[in-house]
Amino acid sequence: MFLEGNGSAQLVPDAVLLPPGQGTAMFTVRCVIPSLYLLIITVGLLGNVTLMKIFISNSAMRSVPNIFISSLAAGDLLLLVTCVPVDASRYFSEEWLFGEVGCKIIPAIQLTSVGVSVFTLTALSADRYKAIVNPMDIQTSSAVLWTCVKAITIWIISMLLAVPEAVFSELAHINNTDNATFKACIPYPMKDDMHPKIHSVLIFLVYFLIPLTIISIYYCHIAKSLIKSAHNIPGEYSEHSKRQMETRKRLAKIVLVFVGFFAICWFPNHVLYMYRSFNYNEIDSSIGHMVVTLVARVLSFCNSCVNPFALYFLSESFRRHFNNQLRCRKKSQQERSASYSHNSSAVQMTSLKSNTRNTVTSVTQLNGHNLKQEMSL
Repeated sequence: MFLEGNGSAQLVPDAVLLPPGQGTAMFTVRCVIPSLYLLIITVGLLGNVTLMKIFISNSAMRSVPNIFISSLAAGDLLLLVTCVPVDASRYFSEEWLFGEVGCKIIPAIQLTSVGVSVFTLTALSADRYKAIVNPMDIQTSSAVLWTCVKAITIWIISMLLAVPEAVFSELAHINNTDNATFKACIPYPMKDDMHPKIHSVLIFLVYFLIPLTIISIYYCHIAKSLIKSAHNIPGEYSEHSKRQMETRKRLAKIVLVFVGFFAICWFPNHVLYMYRSFNYNEIDSSIGHMVVTLVARVLSFCNSCVNPFALYFLSESFRRHFNNQLRCRKKSQQERSASYSHNSSAVQMTSLKSNTRNTVTSVTQLNGHNLKQEMSL
C-alpha cells in the first residue's frame, strides 16, 4: 500500500487507509478479517494435509499428475502457515512485528509459494497436453521418478527467483497522513519512483501473465486434439482408447479448474498492486478502496485452500479416499476391537481343542490377510 513521501514509494498497513472517524469500520476489520484468515488456515490445512496423506500413503495414487498436485498442496501449506498469519497481524498493529529477519524471509516465502503454484500448474498443463495429444502412450516405470525431479526443480527455481525479494526487502520508517512514524517492510529499495513500478510489473509478468499465456496455448492444442480424436481412434482399439481418453480428459478438466481458480483468486491482487505502484503519490482512503483491498487479499489466500475441495467434487477416486480418511479413526478402532475379539477366540479355541490347532491357525491367518487387504483400500 503506497503513500507519497519525498518522491519515494512507501508502504503502509491496510488499516491506515481507513479515513479518520471510522472507528466502527476499524473494529469490524480487526475482528472479521483475522477470523476469516483463521478459517482459511484451518480449512486449507485440513484439505491439503489430507490430500498429501492420501497421495503418499496409497501407492495406486502415485501417478504423474498426483505428484504435481501434491507439490501444489505443499506450496499452499507453506503459504498458509507463514504468510497468512503475518498478514492477519497487520490488522492489529500498524507496525511490522517480525523484525528485519522476518522482513527478509517472509516475502521470499510468499513469492516461493506463488511460484510453486503457477509453475506447477504450467507443468501440469504440459503433462496433460502430452497425455492427450499422444493418447496411446503408456506411462513408463521411470515416469514417476522423472516427475519427482521436475517437481523438485520447480521448487528450486521458485526459491531462486525469490532470492531478490529477500535481498532487497528492508525495514523503513514511514510517516503516515497523521505525521506518525511507524516501521514497515517494503520489497524494494526506496531510492526512486521506478522501483515499485518495475517490481509490480515483473511480479505480474513472471507469476501471472506469462505462465497463464503458456497454459492457454497448451489448452488450445488440447481442445484441437480432443476434437480430432473422435474421428481418428482405430476401430480395433476403440473401446480401450475411449476409456483412456475419457480419463485423460477428466484429468485435463481438473487441471483447468485449478488454473481457473488461480487466475480468479490472484488477478485482483496483481491489478491492485500495480495500480498502487503507478499511483503512489495518491492515497484513496475511502471505505470502497479498503473493501477492494481486503477482498483481493482474502481471495489470494483462498486459492491455497480450494484445490483439495475442487478435487473432491471432480475426482471420484480422491473423494472415496478422502471420505475414508475422515472415517479412518472410527474404522481403525472398530477393526482393532474386532481383531482383539477374534484373536481371543482363536486362543480359547486353541486351548480347548488342541487337536484342531492347525485348522484354527489357518483360519486366523486367512482372516488376518483379509483384514490387511481391507485396511489397505
